[in-house]
Amino acid sequence: MDDLLSKEITYLKGVGPKRAELLNKELEIHTYEDLLYHFPFRYEDRSKIHKIREISSASINYQIKAEVVKIEPKGYARKKWLNVLVRDETGSVELKWFKNISWFSQQLSLGGTYIFFGRPTFSKYGLSISHPEIIQEKDQQETRSNFNPVYYTTDKLRNARLDSKGISKLIQTLLAEVAGNFKEALPKWLISEYNLQSINQALRDIHFPEGEQEMKKAEVRLKFEELLYVQLYLMKIKRLRLSKHKGILLPKTQIVHDFYKKVLPFDLTNAQKRVIKEIFSDLNYGNQMNRLLQGDVGSGKTLVAFVSMLIAISNGYQTCIMAPTEVLAEQHFQGLAKFARALNIQIEILTGSTTKKKRTEIHQQLVDGEIDIMVGTHALIEEIVQFKNLGLAVIDEQHRFGVAQRAKLWNKTSDNFFPHVLVMTATPIPRTLAMTLYGDLDVSVIDEMPKGRKEIKTALWDESKRLRLFGFISEQIKIGRQAYIIYPLVEESEKLDYKNVMEGYESIQRAFPKIPIGIIHGKMKPQDKDYEMNQFKNKKTKILVATTVIEVGIDVPNATTIVIEDAEKFGLSQLHQLRGRVGRGEHQSYCILMSKSEISKNARQRLMTMVKTNDGFVIAEKDLELRGPGDIGGTQQSGILDFKIANISKDEKILKAARKASIKIIQEDPKLETKDNKNLKEKLKKMYSAKAQWARVS
Repeated sequence: MDDLLSKEITYLKGVGPKRAELLNKELEIHTYEDLLYHFPFRYEDRSKIHKIREISSASINYQIKAEVVKIEPKGYARKKWLNVLVRDETGSVELKWFKNISWFSQQLSLGGTYIFFGRPTFSKYGLSISHPEIIQEKDQQETRSNFNPVYYTTDKLRNARLDSKGISKLIQTLLAEVAGNFKEALPKWLISEYNLQSINQALRDIHFPEGEQEMKKAEVRLKFEELLYVQLYLMKIKRLRLSKHKGILLPKTQIVHDFYKKVLPFDLTNAQKRVIKEIFSDLNYGNQMNRLLQGDVGSGKTLVAFVSMLIAISNGYQTCIMAPTEVLAEQHFQGLAKFARALNIQIEILTGSTTKKKRTEIHQQLVDGEIDIMVGTHALIEEIVQFKNLGLAVIDEQHRFGVAQRAKLWNKTSDNFFPHVLVMTATPIPRTLAMTLYGDLDVSVIDEMPKGRKEIKTALWDESKRLRLFGFISEQIKIGRQAYIIYPLVEESEKLDYKNVMEGYESIQRAFPKIPIGIIHGKMKPQDKDYEMNQFKNKKTKILVATTVIEVGIDVPNATTIVIEDAEKFGLSQLHQLRGRVGRGEHQSYCILMSKSEISKNARQRLMTMVKTNDGFVIAEKDLELRGPGDIGGTQQSGILDFKIANISKDEKILKAARKASIKIIQEDPKLETKDNKNLKEKLKKMYSAKAQWARVS
């Protein structure tokens, strides 16, 4: 059966070489199996035939049965179309075809009665339906039901008569050829326990269900299976890591107690305390820790990381924290140094700007074990940098570092033990996405903000409020505050982005001729960006005009206003990250979203979500709902979230069931060697053999 499913699509009756080439290029359908798993994206209930006078909405499709009373080609040269007037006992409607005119005219004859299906348009010229589907009575009788599948297709495929109906016919042919012979991958007990359809029934009912109930059952079976494979794959990675990599035991906490009693000027939040307990438990388990720390901007992740480093130092080990840029590394160094020195802990920083003399000094001190906390950028993973005994590596904004870069930290200690790894991200990840994307990791979430932190006030303004905006910025600068003004990436073109931000910079200079203004954009050298950022941090410039290259995590407490131009062009998670540049000090902060007066419904939903809430996790859930998982955190590149049917923003219940089942399977049969799991193992191997271990953090 596997041989039949892997057969090239060109050999299926009704395809042939030309259509096969189109299916390859347009839909990535290469084999019988690819076509079988090209699922409908919606269904149309064709059980009802409407009278023409019942047509009242332009937002739904109608099915009518009518007699052809006029067939009339119209237009000239290249602008030709086909007009067909049809009527029933209640009225008449004009049908129009703008493509494949000769083919459609051949399908119809004057006086003939046909069933038409399409979406109406109401205009000053009357009622019409463009490009309706023509349904022959015999075709209706051949289908299993009036609950018809609709398939994604393209213009090129339509021109080859592979519209949704054409693809549906190919799948009918394929199902007839392979009927009832699909190999069942799921164990019998699993199908019984979760009340799932058989794979044969599910694949038939997903394409040609007798009704909505059958379609739903097929959906559940196929979604469950797809999500189960993902969870099994991630759990196998996690189990492999835990069995292979021993961890250093770190039971002592004396310096942590000293920090709490003598140095820490405020109480930790309950969320911070909970996460520190989770990390301490990992550090005493005997396996290498691989934990993802999620927390919204300003939730106190860095402090949790510092306490974790103090645990390692209490046990005589060195630690490091790696940041993606010099500005962020310097910020971490300045923030942690005051605590470290109060505890008599040696802390140093290593970046591209560190002098040669200082580098040599640091390299030697690391080898001698004199440095307890090493803060740095990519410079930390250079081969020349060696530690005496690295016990914990903290990685900030983990998505900015490749797997290969992170893995280099593993070579900084002995062969038998690996440093514990704590990775941090300020990008809130919805629970269902984290369960899937980071299923092989342990995830900690700081979901509580420190007491006294003021919520950033957010407003949505359009161009009519431009003068009010300039007045507001002027007021903030007069009372000693600073402001960011952000311009979007126009498209994947540095020239256009540069032009966009430069035009914005010039207009801001005209609006504020006496105020010092800085600028940061993608074409600048790193050292120039750092210079501009430091000028802003040191209050030398009052307004910073920037593209989205402005760094995540940059801390300028005196900056209280951020203006985001053309805000409708940004995704929700990006808007939230940008808003996090303000609200870092004691002063009330503001985020002003500037947009065009007329924007799409989806864009308005995004922007109003920003106005209504400051909660990053609420925003992330909404982002997942509006955009799907592909655009979040670079997951589209991961390959593993390229789902055929599952939707993790809507299928949380099925995902939880699949996760529960996968835990049971892996606990009872870690290597999937039993007879029950033989087919499951084969399917899993086939699906993921070519995929990189993208979810590995260490």
